[in-house]
Amino acid sequence: MGSFSIWHWLIVLLIVVMVFGTKKLKNMGSDLGGAVKGFKDGMRDGSADDAAVPPAPSQVTNASAAQDPSTVDVQAKQKS
Repeated sequence: MGSFSIWHWLIVLLIVVMVFGTKKLKNMGSDLGGAVKGFKDGMRDGSADDAAVPPAPSQVTNASAAQDPSTVDVQAKQKS
């Protein structure tokens, strides 16, 4: 009683084809395949970007601000 026979699955497939039509099912299949491929490519590109060295922080371009003793040069890493 817990498992379906092949006839149950064939009837379900027939109903799905009748409701959606073969053209729409073909389009959905190709869209799903493209989405999976794009996801895999994104995951591969994302792991390659993580391995790259992050760019160096920018330097102070204003020389007078760098020598001013009242200027504090702080780089916030986490909001507290």
